[in-house]
Amino acid sequence: MSRASAAHRLRGSALGITAGLIGWFVLVELTSGILQGFYVPLFSDIVVALGIHDSDVNWFEAAQLLLSALVLPVLAKLGDMYGHKRILLIAAILTAGASWWLVFAGTFWTFLIAWALQGFYVVWLPLEIALIFERGRRQNRGVSTTRRAAGLLVVGLEAGAIIGALAAGRIFAATSGNLTVTLMVPAVAVTLIAVVIWLAVPESEPLPGRSLDTGGFVILAWGLLLVTGALVYMRMIGQFGLGSTAWWWVIALLIAGVVVFVWFVRYELSKDDPAIDIRVLRKPEMWPVQATAFLVGISLLGAQGPLSTYAGTDSSLGYGLGLDATARSNVIGVYLVSLIVGAVLFAITSRRVNPRLMLIVASTLVGIGYTLFLPFHLELWQVLLNLSIAGIGSGALVAALPAAAAAAAPRGQTGIASALTNTTKTIGGTFASAVFGVVLAAGAGAVASQTAASLGGYMTVWAICAGGGFLAAILLFFVPKVAFADTVAEESEAVAGEARIL
Repeated sequence: MSRASAAHRLRGSALGITAGLIGWFVLVELTSGILQGFYVPLFSDIVVALGIHDSDVNWFEAAQLLLSALVLPVLAKLGDMYGHKRILLIAAILTAGASWWLVFAGTFWTFLIAWALQGFYVVWLPLEIALIFERGRRQNRGVSTTRRAAGLLVVGLEAGAIIGALAAGRIFAATSGNLTVTLMVPAVAVTLIAVVIWLAVPESEPLPGRSLDTGGFVILAWGLLLVTGALVYMRMIGQFGLGSTAWWWVIALLIAGVVVFVWFVRYELSKDDPAIDIRVLRKPEMWPVQATAFLVGISLLGAQGPLSTYAGTDSSLGYGLGLDATARSNVIGVYLVSLIVGAVLFAITSRRVNPRLMLIVASTLVGIGYTLFLPFHLELWQVLLNLSIAGIGSGALVAALPAAAAAAAPRGQTGIASALTNTTKTIGGTFASAVFGVVLAAGAGAVASQTAASLGGYMTVWAICAGGGFLAAILLFFVPKVAFADTVAEESEAVAGEARIL
């Protein structure tokens, strides 16, 4: 058998294995999307069942956010050290356990703890990206394979969110308002997906001789806890109108968080096997990617609340759409569909278009979409058009960023690099949510309605989201033009290595 035919046969077999792996991971992300979309329509009924106030629901998001920010880098690093499948399975089992706990949680505190623990699902996507990248790396197709796969995974994620949101209310009605039975559905789904991971997903090959930088992760955890805690507190000030003295606590927590992060950087630079390799983060193909993840989180995660409230604002005020709950959910549905379209376009074009250019174009679309809100926001079709443009860009970025980070990371650090895009995106969303809450609350009462935010507040939100998209596009010009691509040298080495195996 010739070298060329041997290499072709082996590569075809490997590609088949990778395609099968991607298929299983689409199911995993479908389940992740169901988790993220299923509970939201049920919050009013959960509030009644637990005997709490509507505002207490905010603590669910805050608790899960804090836990996710803390555990994500640790679990990703453990995946790099001991095998990504092993940690993915552990995370799925923990998520399943928390989902079942939610079914039977009868008090606010037990539900809050279970809800926070369910946040382990945030590490699923980074570990999947790492597994696909490591599998593709063996035939030197890691970068291109991961880009295409990431788009499909995001399609599964967003489709799952839509399915979950649509199914929750219908299942609740079909069970005659039985909340316990309804909450069993996502728990069963996660349990089944844990079995799929256990039986169908192959393990990666971790590098031997790695160690866990416990000290570094403890310092990082404190930094994240201080910063995210300050941002959550800032959002509470805007929402509940706490006294002006509360701002001193926000400032103090932020300063303390910055000091801890400076300490963390100095500590990590002194370690041979750090928790997060700061030297890798300094690379021109890495830091713009992480910065873009932060900036896209501003609009992707932080702007959804303002969007919903604007759509529901009485149009008699001279702005707002005056939509009821059903119509508002349809607007969100259109936005989610546009995310899917962006992810699909990314998966289709990733093989033909320069990855760097694709990231720049996607970021620019986010900026354009939110800029259009400034002059065009009075009609429903205008809002849907603006959201669709921004959503296509956001969908492409959600798919592209973890793959780009994995491509820029050295072997043994793909999991943590991919996970960091999720962490920075979450921090960006938290930051934006806190700032937007304050901005919109500042304008409340200045208009005819004592509850509606001012148009100036919404304009500020849209301007910040637009600025984030355009700034990300500018930062991505600092990425080398040849970044995130399979190299010719690697391809030649792959063919020679495959022939030697045979």
